[in-house]
Amino acid sequence: MKILAINPGSTSTKIAVYEDTKSLWSKTLRHSAEEISVYPKIIDQFEFRKRIIMESLTEAGFKLNEIESVVGRGGLLKPIPGGVYLVNDLLISDLKKEIMGEHASNLGGIIANEIAKAIGNNTKAYIVDPVVVDELEDIARFSGCPELPRVSIFHALNQKAVARRYARDINKKYEEISVIVVHLGGGISVGVHKNGRVIDVNNALNGEGPFSPERTGTLPVAALTKLCFSGKYTEAEVLKKLTGQGGMFAYLGTTNAKDVEDKAAAGDEKCKEIYKAMAYQIAKEIGSAAAVLCGKIDAIIVTGGLAYSDMLNDWIKEHVSFLAEVKIYPGEDEMAALAEGVYYSSTGEIEVKEYK
Repeated sequence: MKILAINPGSTSTKIAVYEDTKSLWSKTLRHSAEEISVYPKIIDQFEFRKRIIMESLTEAGFKLNEIESVVGRGGLLKPIPGGVYLVNDLLISDLKKEIMGEHASNLGGIIANEIAKAIGNNTKAYIVDPVVVDELEDIARFSGCPELPRVSIFHALNQKAVARRYARDINKKYEEISVIVVHLGGGISVGVHKNGRVIDVNNALNGEGPFSPERTGTLPVAALTKLCFSGKYTEAEVLKKLTGQGGMFAYLGTTNAKDVEDKAAAGDEKCKEIYKAMAYQIAKEIGSAAAVLCGKIDAIIVTGGLAYSDMLNDWIKEHVSFLAEVKIYPGEDEMAALAEGVYYSSTGEIEVKEYK
């Protein structure tokens, strides 16, 4: 099966062609500020991005009728369970209406659908595990403040993909295992995967869990409230402190974890202290996740770009290896995760769902 995967970002569109789960070709199409500034809204970039995708496929020597499935990055839809979704009229309508907000990923399903229609031959379009995946247990939604329920925002695509890979590695189904998946990137999410559902996870975007290279994670609430009303900062400035200029950046002035690790290894005590503190907070979040599973954990899976760091991994293992085996799946290959979702749905391992 030849699968075309499409992942639109704010200033680029990543495309790749897979044969089953093997990558045949990939390309990142960069979009200059001048190119995209002519479009009032992101959704208006649809035709422009579709055209250059089609041109790139032709230049690479691919014929449209060779493509059997097209998969796009899932956008900001209403909260839905994880999985592979066949693109339908309601899904397209909700993406175009931007019901949960404006984001480049909203273009993924729309472009995939239009290219699938252009190919014909009963070619279908799909999305896989969008960021709005919500499988929280009801008890996990309580925050302590009725006006502020806990919500599910995390690295669903990569977390689900690596959990399935681990399950295949031990000859089990994803629906048969209980694992804690730790995504280490610009944001850090720690998900509790039980029998095929992420029943609890920290809000990796909006201030929950460990601090990360650019995000604060959980903060002392009363102190944060006083800071908000101090008159020193606007709302926008406070939000920037939480996401973008928090965490490691706030302490060290950089989000480059590799640079911080190199300095720590060379004897920079401040870099070592901050980097180790991040590992400490990650380990604490894993401990909280272990409590959700009552300690019955098949594995702790560490993934994402920072999972290439032996230093960080070793510090995390030092704290949590008594809970379960720690498995490292470094990197965040979203294109492979998209293609794998479609391929394993064709084999029956993953159910194709209907967006309602």
